[in-house]
Amino acid sequence: MPRYALLIEYNGAPFSGWQRQKEHPSVQQAIEEALRVLEPACAGIAAAGRTDAGVHAMGQVAHCDLVKEWDPFRLSEALNFHLKPAPVAILKVARVADDWHARFSATERRYMFRIVSRRAPLVHDAGLAWHVQHDLDVDAMQAGADRLIGKHDFTTFRSTMCQADSPVKTLDVARVEAFDIPFGREFRLYFQARSFLHNQVRSFVGTLERVGSGAWVADDVTAALEARDRAACGPVCPPHGLYLTGVQYPDDTFGT
Repeated sequence: MPRYALLIEYNGAPFSGWQRQKEHPSVQQAIEEALRVLEPACAGIAAAGRTDAGVHAMGQVAHCDLVKEWDPFRLSEALNFHLKPAPVAILKVARVADDWHARFSATERRYMFRIVSRRAPLVHDAGLAWHVQHDLDVDAMQAGADRLIGKHDFTTFRSTMCQADSPVKTLDVARVEAFDIPFGREFRLYFQARSFLHNQVRSFVGTLERVGSGAWVADDVTAALEARDRAACGPVCPPHGLYLTGVQYPDDTFGT
């Protein structure tokens, strides 16, 4: 059976997350239902990673096995037609080797988190960014983020429900940027690693927001990391500012 990789974008607001659930809508369910209009016997899809309820994606990746040999462009067009009106889009489809796997073949995952600082409520970005009313110190946040880079035991920044075998991960990038917007500022936090623990990025962001607000300093981030205790983590930030922006593979699957 030919295997296809799907590059996927979605707004996570109306979904209970990526993973299919019995009683709540999911991104996986929406795509599988579109696939089964084309091929009723489709067994389903496997993703590079599961996103939580309210989390968005600009570059999620999944794969599926189909009976028919599809032209990748025609498959993407057909799926997008049947996905309407769900806020999910197939950006590109690629034919891949039979042993290629969206999760296990991945060499890097990239996330971005948006924080908007302004007094007024968010209107156009409601549900797409974390709104805070106080300003943040971007340099202090970067100093805190620097303490997280490298190979560490990230137990402090791991959900108690995390199913990963080990809390030890290597964080390759933790970068904080800020720029002015009308009536406020936007902060974007970027994280890159081969893989992440459950709620790891949201735990990072909640902690770094405390640093940016002046409640913590960079040394507090180091102390929290070294505590290896979930109770030492700062508040976990809300999900709606988080975006899975990309997944990297050795073969540059989508030619991006």
